Amino acid sequence: MIPVTSFAGKTVAVFGLGGSGLASCHALKAGGAEVIAADDNAENVAKAAQAGFITADLRNVSWANFAALVLAPGVPLTHPVPHWSVLKAREAAIEVIGDIELFCRERRRHAPDAPFVAITGTNGKSTTTALIAHLTKVAGYDTQMGGNIGTAILSLEPPGMGRVHVIEMSSYQIDLTPSLDPSVGILLNVSEDHIDRHGTIVHYAAVKERLVAGVQAGGTAIVGVDDGFCRDIADRLDRAGNNVVRISVKNPLASGIHVEHGNIVRNSGGARSEIAALGGIGSLRGLHNAQNAACAAAAALAMGIGLDMLQNGLRSFPGLAHRMEQVGRRGNVLFVNDSKGTNADATAHALSSFSDIFWIAGGKPKAGGITGLTGYFPRIRKAYLIGEAAQEFSGTLGTQVPHEISQTLDVAVEQAARDAEASGITDAVVLLSPACASFDQYRNFEIRGTRFRELVQALPGVKPVV
Repeated sequence: MIPVTSFAGKTVAVFGLGGSGLASCHALKAGGAEVIAADDNAENVAKAAQAGFITADLRNVSWANFAALVLAPGVPLTHPVPHWSVLKAREAAIEVIGDIELFCRERRRHAPDAPFVAITGTNGKSTTTALIAHLTKVAGYDTQMGGNIGTAILSLEPPGMGRVHVIEMSSYQIDLTPSLDPSVGILLNVSEDHIDRHGTIVHYAAVKERLVAGVQAGGTAIVGVDDGFCRDIADRLDRAGNNVVRISVKNPLASGIHVEHGNIVRNSGGARSEIAALGGIGSLRGLHNAQNAACAAAAALAMGIGLDMLQNGLRSFPGLAHRMEQVGRRGNVLFVNDSKGTNADATAHALSSFSDIFWIAGGKPKAGGITGLTGYFPRIRKAYLIGEAAQEFSGTLGTQVPHEISQTLDVAVEQAARDAEASGITDAVVLLSPACASFDQYRNFEIRGTRFRELVQALPGVKPVV
C-alpha cells in the first residue's frame, strides 16, 4: 500500500467504494487523513463501515471541512451530467481528484525521479501495459503494475528508485488526475469511444492528450501517429518542446519508430536501425499488436533497456488472458481465446491475424452486429454461432461463409475442433472471438474465456503452446 501523506491531518471525502475507492480510503487513513466514505450502493457503504471507516450520506453533511473529494473513475465527472457529489464539491470550492492523482502527489513528495510509465489509448492499453511490465521485469526492475488493468494504484508498493510503476489509465482516470506527470507517457491511438462520458470525440481526445502533455521534464512522450487525432497531438507536443517519439505501423517515419516486414525499426537523424523482430511471437500477432509492441519497445528504450534484453522480453511475453491467448494445440490446429473481442472492431483485429479460421462467434449482440467484418469473411473456413446473436449473425454470413448454429460454447468447441482437424489445413485456427457481449450466457468475458480454455484443454491430445 502507498500511504497518502499529502492530506495528513485533513478530512477527505471519498465517493465510490469499489476496489479503487476502498484502496483510497485505506491509503488516506494510513497517511494520517480522516476519511468520510460514501457510495450510492448500500452494500459498498456497509463494506467500508466493516473496514472501520466513517460513512455518511454526503448530501446531508457540511462540506466546509473537506479538503478534497476523491472520486471513483466510474462516477460521472462532466457528462452526461456531473454526479451530485461533484456538484456539492464545486459548491464548496474543493478539488475533485482520483486515486492516481494521490499517487502522483506522493511520488513528487518522496521519489520524484522514480520511473513511472503511464499508458492510454482507445485500444491496446492492457496488452501494452502488460508487455511493458514484462519487459521491465526481464530487465530487473521491481515492477508494480496496476491502474485500469486491475490492481488499484494505491494498493501497490510506494515509488522508489529501482522500482517502476506501469499504470494503465482510462480517460476517466486521466480526467481525475490534474497533475499527471509520468516519466514515460504513451498514447496509442484515439478513435470514437466513451462519448457518453465526454460529450464529443474532440473532448475525449483532449483528455487523452493530457497524459502525454504532462510528461515530466526530461521524460519521453510516445505517440502512435496512425490516426489524425494523434498526429495532431504529436505535432503540438513537438511545438511545445517535448521529447516526442512517434510510432507507426502503417508508414515509415523519417524520425521515430515504425514496423516494417515484422521488424521494429528506428529512424533518427537519417540513421536506420532495427530494434527487434516480431516474427514468430504468437502473443503479438496482428497489426494491432505490432503497434502495442512498438510502443512498448520505445518505452523500454527510454528507460535504458538494452536491445538484447528487449528482444528476449518480447519473445517471452505470454500475452494477456482472453486476448489472443493461445490456449492449446492439437496436431495442425491452434486454439485461440479472444473472449475480450466483445465488438466487431475488436474481433476484426483477431480475424486479421489468421488465414484459415474456424470461428466461434455470438453472445449478446451489439449495434451493427458483424456487418463491418465482411472484408474478413474470406479468411473464415466455417463459423459456429452461439447465443442470442446466432440467428442475426447467420443472416449476415448468408452463403458467403459456411456456418452452423451451435447455440452453446460447449457444442461449438466440439464442432470446430472436429472440423479444423479434418480439414488438413497446416495452420488451422479455432478462434473464439465473439464480437458480442457475454451477458446472455456468461456473467462476463473472463468467465466465457475461462470456459473456452477448459473445454479446449479437455479435448483428447491437446497440448500447451510453448
